[in-house]
Amino acid sequence: MTSSQTLRDRLDGELLAPGDAGYDLARSVWNAMVDRRPRMIVRCASVADVVAAVRTAREHDLEIGVRCGGHGILGLAVPEDGVMIDLTPLGQVRVDPAQRRAWVAGGALLGALDVASQQHGLATTAGNVSHTGVGGLTLGGGMGWLARQCGLACDNVLSFEMVTADGDVVRASATENPDLYWGLRGGGGNFGVVTAFEFQLHPVGTQALVAEFGYPLADALPVLRGWRELNAEAPRQATFTADVGADGMATVGFVWVGDPERGRELLPAFRSLGTPAAERVFEPSYVELQTMVDSVGGHTYRRYSKGHYLREFPDAAIEAFLDRGGPGSYLPNVGLQAYGGAIGDVLDEDTAFSHRGTVFEFGTGMRWTDPAEDEERMAAARRSAAALDPFASGVYVNALSDEGAEGVRRAYSPEKFARLTAVKDTYDPGNVFHLNQNIRPSGSPK
Repeated sequence: MTSSQTLRDRLDGELLAPGDAGYDLARSVWNAMVDRRPRMIVRCASVADVVAAVRTAREHDLEIGVRCGGHGILGLAVPEDGVMIDLTPLGQVRVDPAQRRAWVAGGALLGALDVASQQHGLATTAGNVSHTGVGGLTLGGGMGWLARQCGLACDNVLSFEMVTADGDVVRASATENPDLYWGLRGGGGNFGVVTAFEFQLHPVGTQALVAEFGYPLADALPVLRGWRELNAEAPRQATFTADVGADGMATVGFVWVGDPERGRELLPAFRSLGTPAAERVFEPSYVELQTMVDSVGGHTYRRYSKGHYLREFPDAAIEAFLDRGGPGSYLPNVGLQAYGGAIGDVLDEDTAFSHRGTVFEFGTGMRWTDPAEDEERMAAARRSAAALDPFASGVYVNALSDEGAEGVRRAYSPEKFARLTAVKDTYDPGNVFHLNQNIRPSGSPK
């Protein structure tokens, strides 16, 4: 009997191999550039399935990739000729409104968490695309529209359940395996396969407000200066945004979660920044807000992106932001999202997540369909990011792409990197889980 057949017989879920119905769909992820073929895809329907998959991979010396939402730009969830642990069947969410708690299985998507908690007027910080995986987002930190009010996603996790490289199931909380609890809040998928999260929920209501003001690039520099100054005094319910898109317009605005009428009090200050060529102000529900860019985040495009954290945003940085690394055949989309508020309330040493003093997160990215454009598109995004290099102070680990070990070092302070290495030494000394933004254990050649 083959190892595949033995594993298939033990599973509550499904095992897919090349040639099986559903195999190609299961190996497809958000970035269409990713086209690797795992030897096995284990669609886990239970924690026992995850344990069996890890142990099978170890027995046959196969690389392990872990898939939830599949949004990682490098598609590391899909290991060539390895074992892909697909957590998506583990998508359950349970909410206790009295305790303000949510128990979330490791394969759940953000939309499931949002819908379940919003039935009670509750939420916790989640990202901005509903088909993102809760696990990948949270383990890297977890920025979203509630972060300035409620902290990052990782700040709101009360406990984790994780399958280790040995196939053991462990829990981590402030009182149980606290070293692992610290590392899982920002250290990425380095230590094992997280199969459950317990989140703190917050009474945020069900309403939101979005305001966007568009300007020609020629008029945008003074507007961005004023937007920067307004951000310094912004209420925590507001997350300021700015972007330059394919239409060549610069857009500034904010997202407000809470009573829209209070959010509208910011509109006169924004309108005083200049005369916009376009204005859009609307009141989605919070669930609608969380799905607004789902189509932009669809799974049919080739993609490449870069990011930076900015502690300051001087005029020279504004100019570089608006220039987008041009001129060139292609210009990427660029964007800024404000940090601050409750993100900075958490002591830096309390979690692996770093750079809590960030003022804005910068991102630049491209999406396209023609493989012949790959090199030019990626080069354009790199030029755009390089123009902001002089103003950067670290990077969000979830925004890393192909920077390798150098990028991972930028995501953490030297002290935190050393502490993360110690956690890795304890829970994955053989670097079994290395298809990620990897923290290598001491002495590992992998």
